[in-house]
Amino acid sequence: MDSFDSIFQRAAERKGGVDELEALLPKSESELSLKELQDDRVLAEMTKCIFRSGFVWKVVENKWSGFEAAFYGFDVSRCAILSDEELEVLTQDTSIIRNAKKIQSVSKNAAFILDVRSDHGSFGAYLADWPTRDIVGLWDDLKQRGDRLGGQTGKFFLRFIGKDTPMFSNDVVKALVAMRIVEKAPTSKKAIAVVQDAFNQWHDESGRDLCEISHVLACSVP
Repeated sequence: MDSFDSIFQRAAERKGGVDELEALLPKSESELSLKELQDDRVLAEMTKCIFRSGFVWKVVENKWSGFEAAFYGFDVSRCAILSDEELEVLTQDTSIIRNAKKIQSVSKNAAFILDVRSDHGSFGAYLADWPTRDIVGLWDDLKQRGDRLGGQTGKFFLRFIGKDTPMFSNDVVKALVAMRIVEKAPTSKKAIAVVQDAFNQWHDESGRDLCEISHVLACSVP
């Protein structure tokens, strides 16, 4: 496995220099900022990521005020008790995207957030307390306990809400394959654990966030 220093140098050369590469790197939020997250904004971000999946992101953005109104400002307690009749009405609401399964996910994820709140005080505290050295465990928890939060959707949610997480873009996978860390896009638990170990090693070497590391990897390949 290549050292992070050598990966960073390759990426910097491709992007025109160290300063240019640094300007491209994403940042995660602090534990304090995560703990200050309001649960309604967590549910809103979950919902936005779910509706973006497989859809044109701009359309979701353009309709977002309709989503906020339709789901009571994403009040978690209210959304968790949406009745079947209310959910059916929402599938006819032209102010939002009328995908029944995704609409149902709002209620299910509100219940998920309430469940987490009972154990951690807030969803933000749950995110803040989860160790990034086991970020793949958080991915799995979102998939198992939430609704439609597996795969890239869960990763995008974490990235946009501010929790430090790597992304498995095509270029990141290309870099991992080139270094023979994996043979293809990591989907099995074993392969994902191997990638987590690699990211942990690069973090220990560099002190950088996982989101920065994954972006450097993406920039290091032609």
